[in-house]
Amino acid sequence: MTPAARHEVFARLQAADPNPSTELEYASPFQLLVSVVLSAQATDKSVNQATAALFRDAPTPEAMLALGVAGLATFIRSIGLYNTKARNLIETCRILIERYNGQVPADRQALESLPGVGRKTANVVLNVAFGQSTIAVDTHIFRVANRLGLAPGRTPFEVEQKLLEVVPEQFRRHAHHWLILHGRYVCISRQPKCPNCVLLDLCEYDQKTGNAARPARQRRQAVRRTRSRAPIARRKK
Repeated sequence: MTPAARHEVFARLQAADPNPSTELEYASPFQLLVSVVLSAQATDKSVNQATAALFRDAPTPEAMLALGVAGLATFIRSIGLYNTKARNLIETCRILIERYNGQVPADRQALESLPGVGRKTANVVLNVAFGQSTIAVDTHIFRVANRLGLAPGRTPFEVEQKLLEVVPEQFRRHAHHWLILHGRYVCISRQPKCPNCVLLDLCEYDQKTGNAARPARQRRQAVRRTRSRAPIARRKK
């Protein structure tokens, strides 16, 4: 994909959604951190359902630490891997209180040192809570970047590094949200909604669906017809 095409991709996504935001519901950097940790292998909707009651009763690291692992687990039991996540979050609360005065650090190394916090989670917190131009590559962004030809890569880290290189600076702050929402609602995994995609003419994906796939099919059929009509060369004796 050319630099001009990449610029057009984000110009269109911006025009469609000028101020994108996370679908996780939170009221502080701490609550955002908790929500992102819980969202691993879970939907934002299921996380929001669990944290509505959790954040009402335990909105701070101090209050959540007081719940203990068992107490926290009762709030998040509907979320996958809840026991492991409860243990990680209780330990995270303890570290935040002891080392950071109960505040979430705006530093990648410090964030990634917390239990259950990897690069993707750190990127989300740095971007959403602290306004840094990071790009957290989840399964949606990985799929969209590869399908579009925007930043092809074999691993999430490789895609992230390419995106940081090719996304124009003016769009980098919100690139994460534009791409994840596009992957979540349009460029979905099994049956992408290609006919409704604002990026259709820019996309390099060769398995487009619906009406968008017809030109490619028609070209392949024309080639087959041409080949079938071609005279068969006689063998030399």
